[in-house]
Order: sequence, then C-alpha cells, then structure tokens
Amino acid sequence: MPRFKLLIEYAGTRYSGWQIQKNARTVQGEIDRAVREVSKRREFELHGSGRTDAGVHALAQVAHLELYTDLPPESLRRKLNDELPSDIHIRAIDKAPHRFHARHDAVARCYLYQISRRRTAFGKPFVWWIREPLDIAAMREASAAFVGMRHFDAFTADDPEEKSTRVLVNGVDIAEAGALILIRVQGSHFLWKMVRRMVGVLAAIGRGELKASDAARLLNDSPGASATPAALAAPAAGLFLEAVLYQGDAAPGPIKPVLSID
Repeated sequence: MPRFKLLIEYAGTRYSGWQIQKNARTVQGEIDRAVREVSKRREFELHGSGRTDAGVHALAQVAHLELYTDLPPESLRRKLNDELPSDIHIRAIDKAPHRFHARHDAVARCYLYQISRRRTAFGKPFVWWIREPLDIAAMREASAAFVGMRHFDAFTADDPEEKSTRVLVNGVDIAEAGALILIRVQGSHFLWKMVRRMVGVLAAIGRGELKASDAARLLNDSPGASATPAALAAPAAGLFLEAVLYQGDAAPGPIKPVLSID
C-alpha cells in the first residue's frame, strides 16, 4: 500500500486537538473524513507526528497516510484540501518509504509561543496578551534551566508513574519582534501541557512574580510538591507546532512571528 508524507498547517481554535476523539471535533478527524470522501475507501492509516492540545495551532504538523490510490500526490493534496475546512490546509504531500513513520522517525520537534505586549483586535486567537512589562533578560536567564536532559514532573499533566517525564530540551530561544515576544522550544519530544507550563513560568519571572532561579527549583519539585507550573500555564492560543525534524533535516532558521504586531 502506498505511503505518503503530509505537511499540514492548521488553526487549532475550533478543535479539541489533533487526535481523533469520540464526540469531539479534531484535526485528524477532519483529515480522516476528507480521505474517506476523496478515496471512497474505509481502510487506510493516518498517523501524526504527535498530539497537539485543544486550541493549539500548527505551522508544520507532519503525518503519514497509507492509502491505496491512483492519484498523484499533488492531485491528492488538492482534492483533500477541497474537502477540508478553511482552517486546515495540507501544504505538501510526497511519496514516502514504506517504513516511514511520522511519529517514530521524528528526531526533534519545535514549538513557538507568541506573547503580545499590547492588546490586539486581530491577533487574539494567536497570542497571549500580557499587559504587565516583561523583563526579557530575566526570562532568558531562567530559560537556561530547561536545557538538557531534565525531569519535567511538575511541568506536565501526564502521570509520572505511567510515562517517563525525562525530556531532552535542545534549546529555548527568546526573541522580540515588534510588540511580540517569541519563545521557541526545541526538544526530542514534549509532554502534555509541558511547553505551556514552561512559558507560564517564564512569563511569571518576566513579570517579577518569580525569580530567575525559581525555574531550576520548580524543575526539581515533584507535581505534588509544587502546583506552581500548572497554575501558571500559558493559554493554548499562543502556541504553535513550528516544525518536526527528521534525520538529515536542517535546524529551523531565525525565529519569525506568525503574524506581525507593531
């Protein structure tokens, strides 16, 4: 059965995340429906590189699709897009090796978070507006604590007894673009709500509510010992899955905003 690699962008505002769920509208569910409509088949395999939570967006989600079809990749892409809602778009479809797996073969993932320093009439679904001044230098100092192989017990809603909370974070970069503060987190993989809790802690440090040294302290706390990261979790609106990297892929270039706010 032919296997295809899909590159997908979506605005997650109207969806309960990527993965198919009963009684909920999801991105994977919409693509699954479109594949059934276009191919008139019920037997195929569709897997994403990982889950995104409710309300989280993607600039470059990757999925693989195993499907019997005579359609060339570009024709398949166009027909699927014709069936998809306007807030989900398949950017590219390419033939992939039969053993390619979107999740298992990924070597790194990048997330981008957008904080706006001003109220915006148009960007609300894609930013977190923080009205207080933020100390960028303190946020950068604190972000170093997250880099490396760390236990993120207090930074996830996953059960540490059922799933390892050790994650390799390759880098946390913070840049400014107009009224936006952009935070890029790159790592091997990410736990449920992990990036949003990291951003929330960094924002609290930027506001002066926590010290830069508190980032390292919170990393060493168990979920029961500190509820701080959960209480500070950033909203989903500002979070984007920016890139999924596979063997041989180049690292992402300079951080760029998804939309410009001056």
